[in-house]
Parts: sequence; structure tokens; C-alpha cells
Amino acid sequence: FPTMWCAYCRDCLAQGLQGRYDYLDGLVIAWCCQHIRQSYDSWLRHAPVGFSYEMYIPNSLYRPSARACVGAETRELARAVAEWTGRPISDESLERAVEVFNSNRRLLRQLYELRKADNPPITGAQAMDMVLSGMVMDKAEHNKLLAETLAGLEEASGGTADDLPRLLLLASECDDRDIVDFVESIGARVVVDEHCNGTRYFWGDVNPNGDMLSAIANRYVDRPPCPHKDVTSPQHLRLDHVLDLARQWRVQGAVIVQQKFCDPYRYEMPKMEAMLRENGIPTVMLEAEFTLPAGQFRTRVEAFLETIQQEML
Repeated sequence: FPTMWCAYCRDCLAQGLQGRYDYLDGLVIAWCCQHIRQSYDSWLRHAPVGFSYEMYIPNSLYRPSARACVGAETRELARAVAEWTGRPISDESLERAVEVFNSNRRLLRQLYELRKADNPPITGAQAMDMVLSGMVMDKAEHNKLLAETLAGLEEASGGTADDLPRLLLLASECDDRDIVDFVESIGARVVVDEHCNGTRYFWGDVNPNGDMLSAIANRYVDRPPCPHKDVTSPQHLRLDHVLDLARQWRVQGAVIVQQKFCDPYRYEMPKMEAMLRENGIPTVMLEAEFTLPAGQFRTRVEAFLETIQQEML
């Protein structure tokens, strides 16, 4: 397994081989970068599970054929799961699931709306906790906890604005809340993000159109793409989406967390940084691997925040 592949993929595989996921009955992967596909193949070879499925997703989601392709792949996945479990998947069960998942996405977007305030009621690290917890627990239970938390936050929202710089977090796989906590501890507010474990996870709902599986597939085609998929777009829609987030949440700088050896994101960074700078949003890039080099990062982040604060005067 090449050492020049990203730490996230290597860590996923390592935890699988160490038995951290022995409670799983099955493993499903959607066609993504070569690194995670190799992790999936190695996992099945050395720690096999009862059910495994590799779902093909075309690299170019902007071709007319992409929507039909993802729809067909979604139906094939549903067929394989139904055959494995011996339980057919009914339209009624899909409708219930779509409602639960759509509710979860709407609640998370409401949570992020509160961070548009001059004095957000939660930190960026706390917001990341809320998103990550929904990835590993029952969605209906998560909805209940989110609704209760939102009610309390809405009552506590308001107050006078502080003078902390408002930051956008850009990243690939970023499930390490310590990075966000570290940046905020130096003197900033991470008010919005755009990465796999943030807004991209819950942006956009499933719009039922009669065929529930097609509706589910369409949502994944239409949601904001990652660089791996956006690279084939002639318009590069990610740039406009990121700029729109930056403007809506009134960010004054962007922290880019780059997974070491993540080629699709590295390929995109020059265009992304140039676009942000052209719109008056300075950037700093932190290259992450297994550990957080706090000393090295602190010097760079402090200098970055000082520059922003001088411009705020």
C-alpha cells in the first residue's frame, strides 16, 4: 500500500484491519479516488465482510448520460441490498427514509444559518461535532437532538458583534475537529465550511418525483461537487459555490486544510486560491497528515489572522 497515498485512506484501512469495525455486516463504496478504492479492495481481501458493493459513479457528472447512469447504479444497489437481506425495498419505506434524511439536512442548514450572525451562538468545532455525530448515529434520533439544540441556540442567539475574523474552512476529508478548535483558539471564528464532512454532506434535498430511487440519485448528481468530479466541468461550478458561501457568511479569510497527497484537491487549489484573492478573501493553506503540527501551524495562522485584523481596522 503506497506511503504516498493520503493519510485518511490509510487510516480507514488500518482501522478496518485492526478490527475497529467488526460490528459491520457490510461495506459499500461509491466510485471515488484511486486511494479510497484501493483501501476498499485491501479491506475486503484481508478483513472480509458479509456484504460488499462497489457503486460506480461517473467522473463527469455534467454529461447528459450521468443522471441516467447514477439512477441505474442506485437501482442496482437497492436490488443487491434487497437480495442480500431478503427484504424488498418498498416505495413507502423509501419515502419515510427520504423524509427523515431531508429533515436532517434542513436542520443542519438551520444550524449553519445561525452562524451568519455577528456573534454566532456556536463555534466551528461545535458545529463540526453536530455534523459528524449525524454520520454515525440513527438519523431520526439525531433529528430529535438537533431540534432540541436548535431551540436553545435560537433563544441564545444575538448579542453584540466581536472583532474576531470570520473564516471559511475549505478541505477535502476533514473529520478532525481539533484542527478547527486549534484555529479558533488562536483568535478567530470558523463560520462556514465546504468539505466532505461539512456542508457538502447535507447541501440540497431529495425532491420526490414519483420514482424515489431516481430522486435520490438526482440529489447526489445535483449537490455541490468535490474537485474529483468538478475537474471535468467546463464551468468549474465549485468556484461559484464556494464564493457564494463566503459572501453569505461574510467571511474575511479562508483556511484551506489540504490532506497530504490528495491530488484532486491539490490540482484545484491554485484556481481556488486565485478566485478567493480576486474577491478580497486572503487564504492560508495547512497541509495535514496524521498529526497536527501545532507549533508550525500556530506561527502561520497567527500571521494570517494578524493580516486580516489589520485590514479590519
